[in-house]
Amino acid sequence: MLLASTKTKKWVSAFLLLFISAMIWHEEIIIYLFDIPKMGSRSPVVIGVPETAFNPRPTRSYKGPHPSTIERPEDSFEFPIKLGEIGPIKTLFSGEPQYPFLCMTEKSGLGQPKVDNQKKIGITVYDMNKNGHLTKNIVGYSKDCLIPTQAWYYYNRKGTKKFYLLEKANNDIEKIQINGQFVDFIVRVETGIINRYIYSLSVLKGPGELIDKPNSLYWNKKLIYQFRGGVGIGFKQGKNRPTYMLERRYDALSKGYAVAYSSANQTSNTYNIALQEDTALRVKRQFTALYGKPEYTVGIGGSGGAIQQYLLAQNNPTLLDAIIPLYSYPDMITETIHGLDCELLEYYFDIVSKDSRWQQWKQRSLVEGLNARSMDHDYGVIYQLALLVYGKWPFREEGLSECSMSWRGPTQLIHNPHYFHYFKHFTPEIFEGMQWTHWQDLKHIYGTDEDGYPKQTWDNVGVQYGLKALLTKDLTINTFLNLNAKIGGWKEFKSMKPVKYWLFSGLSPPASELSLWSEHNMNHSPDSGITPAKRTEGNIDAIRAAYYSGSVFTGKIDLPILDVRHYNDPELDMHHSFASFSARLRIKEANGHANNHIIWMARKPFELRPNTLKAIDHWMQNIIKYPERSVADNKPEDIEDACFDDQGQLIAQGTDVWDGKWNNRTNGRCLKTYPNFMSSRNIAGSDLKGNTFKCHLQTIDEAIQKGIYGNIDMTPYTTRLKQVFPSGVCDYSKGDIGRPSDIYR
Repeated sequence: MLLASTKTKKWVSAFLLLFISAMIWHEEIIIYLFDIPKMGSRSPVVIGVPETAFNPRPTRSYKGPHPSTIERPEDSFEFPIKLGEIGPIKTLFSGEPQYPFLCMTEKSGLGQPKVDNQKKIGITVYDMNKNGHLTKNIVGYSKDCLIPTQAWYYYNRKGTKKFYLLEKANNDIEKIQINGQFVDFIVRVETGIINRYIYSLSVLKGPGELIDKPNSLYWNKKLIYQFRGGVGIGFKQGKNRPTYMLERRYDALSKGYAVAYSSANQTSNTYNIALQEDTALRVKRQFTALYGKPEYTVGIGGSGGAIQQYLLAQNNPTLLDAIIPLYSYPDMITETIHGLDCELLEYYFDIVSKDSRWQQWKQRSLVEGLNARSMDHDYGVIYQLALLVYGKWPFREEGLSECSMSWRGPTQLIHNPHYFHYFKHFTPEIFEGMQWTHWQDLKHIYGTDEDGYPKQTWDNVGVQYGLKALLTKDLTINTFLNLNAKIGGWKEFKSMKPVKYWLFSGLSPPASELSLWSEHNMNHSPDSGITPAKRTEGNIDAIRAAYYSGSVFTGKIDLPILDVRHYNDPELDMHHSFASFSARLRIKEANGHANNHIIWMARKPFELRPNTLKAIDHWMQNIIKYPERSVADNKPEDIEDACFDDQGQLIAQGTDVWDGKWNNRTNGRCLKTYPNFMSSRNIAGSDLKGNTFKCHLQTIDEAIQKGIYGNIDMTPYTTRLKQVFPSGVCDYSKGDIGRPSDIYR
């Protein structure tokens, strides 16, 4: 009975974990289940789009100039936006509005959007009865999700970090010290629409101010611009509740900082960096028109929020004066270089290879680079359930890799044009022409082909997966050749099929409808590796467009940077620590040094955040006082690279604490404490900058002659190597073949 009970619990656990994991991985499904309002029989769904929404004609890839070389146009919109009015709808310089566009004003607690058409374009808008409840009567439709500008006063309740509308106060308002006096902790919060996204401004209530006439007497003249992360491909407005920034930036607000934010600056809503800049500039204009020019503006935010800071500081140095990227990446598009390797490698390890070594999870790091480890709990049952469908013995060493833990789901979301989406679910006949990928979302940058599919940047031609493991003899020659012969690549967009997560397409699944790898969208060998599986070739024009458009962080940045992260590598979290070092290498390559780039790492960085604002303020005060000095020369002596323990106590600091293999030095104390991993492309021979989309190729004979295989004699395997790599292998010493030599022309 005990055995039966244990098995039952295991399979119940498997099903529930698969469901929960899929929910976490697939944000679009979460939106469908939780974010789309459901009010009785009302169905506020997208039911139409403008006739101009789809354009199947081929479009050219962007060819420059780089945004850092362009003067932004004058803004003719008159700021400030007054209460009751609606902000600018058309963007200033970032292009035409995107349709369809999912309104989320109701989910933000701001009510229904304004009716802007009667042509059944956008979401339905309903009448309201005398009691303030929505009825079933349709009054029109909203395609642009507009709401009037509104403002409220929120107070912080004593003993909490929660905020409530001021009219609910009952002698329980917290006191804070501002300018040497104790004042009520009351914040004016303003929300409205700029570029169709929901913005918010949060500033301490000044003495005697009126809601429509704020004053800045308690503001410390320093502005925080908040950036947020997530994985998204556009087509939605995003949520922004009035209390979001109050709770997130509690400490800063209590010290007098002002906080600005827009849902456009959350990457789960869009990765359009031009749109994010366009919107942030206008949000700052609204703030300045109300409160005056800040002494400085510091960016802060994690993951995709960090990406925005790196790119915006590079593309427009006037927007931010300093940045605090948290658990950062240099940019999004170069992360896909190794990220899209993950499913290919996991499918090889789980299904294709007959070598039992890959059931030992740590072995996968030899090829994937990223962390992988065995675990003492049932995360492995996700695999067991899927493997059972494939006729593989399911009970194996339990564990996970960063690839399987973090990239399954995002891979399909950004890369599969037929991925599950909320719009397709409701009105699939309207969206037959949509290709829902990151590349389609930014097709005005990457360009499209004759079939209307976007050109893509991802390429793995000539990549020798596991090369470093071969050199250290952790892989045999035969294993190395088998892996590279069978790994293949991703099919062209036009040949891809929908994902096979049967959990969301029916409850009685055939075995063919379950796949955790989407192997039906991969290129496979037709004869078990005798004929190597076809690799994927990226489009040179699309790669160049990524550089020209400012979507790639090249490192050309000259302002204070405090890169702060918690050490998540052991948790198999996709926010791996080596991303901070990738950014540093790019900065050093572009500027000759990285003295303006500081890395702080801890088990729990949240303990460090108050210190980050203090450090940046000290640095910025020096810059303000000594403008003739360089940013690096104005850096205070006590702001250095450092690492901290889980209590926030300093472990070590100094110029050498993060030294390691990544910069060809002996490991420093911090890197010994928090060792970093690598990517699959690093294992294949690229450096840690991680920005080689498409490598220069060399013949097998040239590679052997140059000694790329070290002391391993590959001469007897020359014929097979040429079969596996018919176009040659990567020569990473030459950099990226797609990188333009005139990015900043």
